[in-house]
Amino acid sequence: MTTLLVLLALAALACVVALAAARVRRLHRLHVRVDAARAGLDAALRRRAEAAARACTGGALGDAAFAAARASGVDGEREAVENELGRHLAVLDRAALPAPLRTELAEAERFVELGRSVYHDAVRDTLDLRSRRLVRWLRLAGTAPLPAYLDIAVTSAAARRAAPGPDVGSEHRPA
Repeated sequence: MTTLLVLLALAALACVVALAAARVRRLHRLHVRVDAARAGLDAALRRRAEAAARACTGGALGDAAFAAARASGVDGEREAVENELGRHLAVLDRAALPAPLRTELAEAERFVELGRSVYHDAVRDTLDLRSRRLVRWLRLAGTAPLPAYLDIAVTSAAARRAAPGPDVGSEHRPA
């Protein structure tokens, strides 16, 4: 009888260890995914700042674009800089821009939207797994920092469609 109890206890312990190992592997993959998504979002934000800098003729937009281009990382300070640039881009008269620059700016904004979405998905998945009891109780996340969402406003697709000028990619559509 005691042998059976010992075997059951060992089997339960083996299951917990296997589950913990699987969670650790998944957490590691999610943290790598968050880091890659953060790098992609950072690149997209830099691309938008560079396009905005080329589109500006000085003034507040130029200052915001310069500040966004200098910003690094994805954190709270970066949020304020990027939101300021977004506010200036929202009121930018895109009809006055040359077509190639207008297209470049629209593409850069689309990459920011995509990068933000990918980053937020990775953060959501990581936070979800880190909130599970087994992960918290056994501290399986180790010393990895808790990822955080980046709260930046993105130009809506409706606002871009309302802006005058050709649609990006329209030259490849059949007539």
